[in-house]
Amino acid sequence: MNALFSIVLPIFALIGAGALARHFAILGPDASRELNRFVVYLALPALLFEIMAKAKWVELDQPGFIGAFGLGCAGIFALTVMGRLVQGRALPDASLDGLNAAYANVGFIGFSLSAAAFGAWTLTPATISSIITVCILFAIALALVEAGGPAKASPFEIARRVMIALVRNPLVLSPILGAIYAASGIPLFDGPERFLTLLANAAGPCALVSLGLFLGEISSAPNWTCLSPLVVLKLVGQPLLTWVLAKFAFHLSSELTGLAVILAALPTGTGPYMLAALYGRDASITAGSVLISTIVSIGTISALLMAFGA
Repeated sequence: MNALFSIVLPIFALIGAGALARHFAILGPDASRELNRFVVYLALPALLFEIMAKAKWVELDQPGFIGAFGLGCAGIFALTVMGRLVQGRALPDASLDGLNAAYANVGFIGFSLSAAAFGAWTLTPATISSIITVCILFAIALALVEAGGPAKASPFEIARRVMIALVRNPLVLSPILGAIYAASGIPLFDGPERFLTLLANAAGPCALVSLGLFLGEISSAPNWTCLSPLVVLKLVGQPLLTWVLAKFAFHLSSELTGLAVILAALPTGTGPYMLAALYGRDASITAGSVLISTIVSIGTISALLMAFGA
């Protein structure tokens, strides 16, 4: 129970504060969008750049962790997409459902949660997980949405659009630039480092409040027929598959296994919703997946933290 009260509830309380602020109109209808832009374009990039700029190669050289978390994402994504296609869903919608079941909210919840539960050493693995989710998994889903769209684009055109989308994404660019800076061997000077630290410190709380504001705007009733399997896959299937891979395929330490499983057990992030809105697909299932998985994950994450001794 200590994990619930000392780690999970304070983090989810910030999400709840954002949801209540929007529900009672303390913050206006543009608050979610504007705070989300601050997090995505300033705070989180500063955090990711700073982590990578200060990271040592030995901290980044974690093929087992990458394999366990990455294959866990890939397995759940592929299973969901194939299942939805068999049910008759169009490829773009099946791809979005795959993201709903596999897109862990590392950026908005994972950094704060992992640092609180396991310590500051988790920031680099969490960054790796964020890159896998935001860059690789998102790029695959984006390519499938493009491929299944009404205007059938060539493979070259699909690749071009995906690359443009990734290059414009600050959550992809910032850790790459941070790694390049680290490789240069130039230390961070006091002034720039202080600037990055101030922005990075705002990332966690602002991201959580921003997520709450987004959830506070959801008014449609959940479609339980579609949502239930997605939520189960996200909160049970993905962490279970990640645990099997971490323990039996890659033989990770108990600490890295616990971290990989907790990050895999995070609720659905807002990335799939943004993709659905961008391509004009039905975003109600995605919005419901974010809402329900976030609420239910309070219990599932608490149980997993206790299981791993956090």
